[in-house]
Formats: sequence, structure tokens, C-alpha cells
Amino acid sequence: MRILDLFFPPRCVLCHSFLKSSSETICSDCSKWVLHQKPIVKKLRYLDWAAAPLAYEEPVRGSIHRFKFGGREPYAAVYADWIAACVQSRDTAFDLVTFAPVSCQRKRRRGYDQAELLCREISRLLQLPLARTLEKTRNNPKQSRTTSVQSRRANVLGVYRAVDASRFSGKSILLIDDVITTGATAEECARVLLTAGAASVSCAAIAAVK
Repeated sequence: MRILDLFFPPRCVLCHSFLKSSSETICSDCSKWVLHQKPIVKKLRYLDWAAAPLAYEEPVRGSIHRFKFGGREPYAAVYADWIAACVQSRDTAFDLVTFAPVSCQRKRRRGYDQAELLCREISRLLQLPLARTLEKTRNNPKQSRTTSVQSRRANVLGVYRAVDASRFSGKSILLIDDVITTGATAEECARVLLTAGAASVSCAAIAAVK
């Protein structure tokens, strides 16, 4: 056992229970049920498909909350393994991978963009070029503050802008996000990318609402 583990015992990425050593990332109980999860596939506007390896419920919900707001950047590598396997099960070829960015204000406050961290890991695992294709034009209210599909779509309408469209014109894009709830964010990102010249867009996330 490392000395550091005595002061900061390693915990399971999902249920947050204590682990035996820092070489582990997930406990045996969580590992068993994760292996038996079937990808959640959703049909959304503008997207060929949207899928996630896990359901957005506990303990996954709490894990993602720690990842986004609790400084758990190393979680990205663990999530990325599951997302990459989910993408490969869809048997779709992509030209590049990109992500739905947070606003500059939220990135400064958190210290990182969680979707960008995931995207970098997935780019490495799937051996796809990573391209920054979108930027957020304003710091809109959090999607979690709205409930209906209509209000969530209205909340993200026009908040993304395509950047350097010549890099992805005519190409098939894999869009990475953290959670798919109503799918409004993924739909708006896909709409902007397709309008700017992308051939197709699919989305993969850590978890999705069933």
C-alpha cells in the first residue's frame, strides 16, 4: 500500500466505497453489474443514433456529479473505457470525435470541461482525431433547471456555434457528452454541425435516462 493511500484511501468510481488499493478504480460489486449493462440507445432529432453504456440513476448519477463538480478528473479515463465499448458495439465508422463544450465561465469555475476530458480519452482509445468543432456563445442556465423537452430545447437554441467548419465538412462525427437526458443538447449540437456541413452526427455519453 502506498503511503498516500493511508491519508487518501482510494474509492470506487461508482459507489464511492473504499477500495483495497490505488490500482483499482471500481469495486467488485459495481464491476459485476456494469459488465451486464446493455447500452441505452435513444432516437433523437438530427442524430444517426445516441447511446450510453449506463443508465442515469444511482450510483451512476452521484458518480457523474462528483466528476463534474467535485474535481474527479481521473474518472474520465474509467468512463471512456465504457463509452468506447458502447461506440464499438454500434459498428459505425467515424472520421473524428468532438464534444459539446461548456461555457468559458463554467470551465473557469470547475477548472476543466468534463466532456473535453472524456473526448480526449475516447480519441485515444478509438484512434480518432479530436477536433474542436463547437464553441458556446453564451452561458445559458443549466439544463437541470428545466424539466420539459420543449423548455430544454429552448434553453440551448442558438447557444452553440460551429468553428473551423472546413475541418469537418462532409465528415462523420462522433459527439461526446456526459449525460443524455431529453437529448436537447445533443440535438442542438448536431443541428449546428450538420448545418455547417457535417455528413452525419452520432452521440455517445456516460449515461442516459431510460
